[in-house]
Amino acid sequence: MPAFTSEKELRALQLEGLQWTVAHAYRGSDFYRARFDEAGVSPDDIQGLDDLRRLPFTTAADLASGYPFPLRSVPFERLVRIHASSGTTGKRKILGYTQKDVDDWRDIFARCYEMAGVGPADRVQIAVGYGLWTAGVGFQAGCEAVGAMAVPIGPGNLDLQCELLIDLEVTVLCCTASMALLMAEELGKRGLNDQVKLRSIILGSEVCSQAMRERILDLTGAEHIYDITGMTELYGPGAGIDCREHDGIHYWADYYLLEILDPDTLQPVPEGEMGEMVVTTLRKEGAPLVRYRTRDLTRLIPGRCACGSPLPRHDRLMGRSDDMFIFRAVNIYPGQIADVLSRTSGVSCEYNVVLTREGGKDQMKVLVERDPEADPAADGALAAGIRDRIQKDIMVTPEVQLVDYASLPRSERKSKRVYDQREG
Repeated sequence: MPAFTSEKELRALQLEGLQWTVAHAYRGSDFYRARFDEAGVSPDDIQGLDDLRRLPFTTAADLASGYPFPLRSVPFERLVRIHASSGTTGKRKILGYTQKDVDDWRDIFARCYEMAGVGPADRVQIAVGYGLWTAGVGFQAGCEAVGAMAVPIGPGNLDLQCELLIDLEVTVLCCTASMALLMAEELGKRGLNDQVKLRSIILGSEVCSQAMRERILDLTGAEHIYDITGMTELYGPGAGIDCREHDGIHYWADYYLLEILDPDTLQPVPEGEMGEMVVTTLRKEGAPLVRYRTRDLTRLIPGRCACGSPLPRHDRLMGRSDDMFIFRAVNIYPGQIADVLSRTSGVSCEYNVVLTREGGKDQMKVLVERDPEADPAADGALAAGIRDRIQKDIMVTPEVQLVDYASLPRSERKSKRVYDQREG
């Protein structure tokens, strides 16, 4: 766990890390040196944390233009590993790691497991991707660092997943929310629910509604679901996790600074209001981040958590600013639809949004799975209620259609929610 115990100690660590990062990036990276010079700022100008706002932003486009080794701030001889994430277009985003980066990532991931109560007595089934992706190797390194038994199965292969889950008496499952739901439903189909020894499920990579959580917990019998955050640019998964209070994500503020900014104006939003996460690393050597726009949407949570941790918190991720779609001049995020459904009885957590254009006018249909115990005779009233809540909360009026439980597509990775079939 962190070495600091007070906000004053944390701010001192953050300023030291910020000054080091800016100097390190300026000396080691042609990209950052040119960008800082263009902004008229030098390492000597960083005298306080408020000077962070003098620094220029870094974006995914910068990683693409710097391919294959963007933001590199050390000689090639010091890079011991690369990881990559999928780019929105063209080449993948590749990030280089020094040995210290790898070690730091292992340590912060171990913090995540510790906060979730995972230790030597646990058996951890790691059902996320291995290879170029950061997920598998990150989950495994942190698992081994806390002395737990790693079961490195990767995603897919439900037969083997269920077999090992039962036979090895796995206590912790790590996967995406979609994979967790798929597994939970498969256990139910096979009548294996009462044989599961799961205590905790750690979810990453995608937004998960409260309704989905409750469904997964009900089917698996697990006690807790934890949300883990992270991205390849910021080491990988392991950048933060919620505690047993489940009241926000504790993030490692001694390893990176977090700003919450209006995605349009790029100005800070008041504490507690939703905005885009912008991160600046404080110790990363290979490819440091300076005011990197993550596109993830969340809000800072004021005050100290009831668990007593001095770590600051942000809310669960609502989605990404680039996941937004526009319907009849209204900006909509999929998380807003999921939030409405999570407050609606009688429906499952699974939904799809289908956008079409008919007669020159945009149309939106929301397909929602009926809860397996719900009466189909109530579909009309239920659909009308969902439509009215969406109209009230999001200011649009979609067509809402209830469909049979488990009839919408399931995924072992991230589920696709929005299908935009409009032309032009």
